[in-house]
Amino acid sequence: MPTSAARLNDRYSLARELQFREGPDGLIFAEVQNEQASATVCLQGAHLTTWRPRSQATPVIWISAAAQYAARKSIRGGIPLCWPWFGPHASDSGLPAHGFVRTMPWEVRNSRRTEDGHTQLSLEISDGEQTRALWPHHFHLELQLTVGAALNVELITTNTGIAEFPLGEALHTYFQVGDIESIRVLGLDGTEFVDKVGGGRRVRQEGAVRFHQEVDRVYVNNAAECAIEDSLLRRRIHLSKTDSRSTVIWTPWAEKAQKMGDLGPGTKNQGGWREMVCVESGNALENALTVAPGAIHRLTARYRVETF
Repeated sequence: MPTSAARLNDRYSLARELQFREGPDGLIFAEVQNEQASATVCLQGAHLTTWRPRSQATPVIWISAAAQYAARKSIRGGIPLCWPWFGPHASDSGLPAHGFVRTMPWEVRNSRRTEDGHTQLSLEISDGEQTRALWPHHFHLELQLTVGAALNVELITTNTGIAEFPLGEALHTYFQVGDIESIRVLGLDGTEFVDKVGGGRRVRQEGAVRFHQEVDRVYVNNAAECAIEDSLLRRRIHLSKTDSRSTVIWTPWAEKAQKMGDLGPGTKNQGGWREMVCVESGNALENALTVAPGAIHRLTARYRVETF
């Protein structure tokens, strides 16, 4: 399969719309520029790092100004893929948090321009000796991105082995906001969540989610659409999903952000953490799945922006 940017452009580029380039440490990036939006995808981890519809002066997907772009290193921001487990591994703390595919090289499967003017890019990865040393299962994983005025993200898991396997997953999406204390997340009223900051206690959400301190919550048994309402940027980011029963919300707040080191200073030098919030679609905790031999599971999220 083609691996260099030049070879990828020979096979998969779309004139004036999709091009591949080499970035830091030899990482390959796909650059999308169409009439509706722009986006950037790193082939390591199939990691979408930016997305901005033409209607928006400010990006919708947040990427840290201090993000590190290096082989086998995770990137702070964008949409990291948590797969095949979410959070720490259940029985081996020595394994990487959130699984292993987000730091592995993926291959381009295809690219095309859709009839409605969107740019579609599909990336894939399959099991091999390296993955089976971490997780002893046979699989094929595909990420299909459709970039336009809305962004569609579909993560497709296929069990190619003869035994079932467990699956925890999330699209760990970082959204750009005006200020974390000026936003609220709508659509989760009445949903039970596991409060990781509160020691794992179970709480039922009352009203909108607001932010005045560190938040790390897994809302379980929830398939509803939600929205990030941003009074400073005067927009709502709508998030809908399919085949997802968990919604994760995370902000590190000041103390934890200082310890992380790669969240950056932000545009106002108040800390990059103030300008992002993670609202993630997935299947975690009791919503984790079991995938039978030969079965296919599709996790889909769609993001669109409404101004007010």
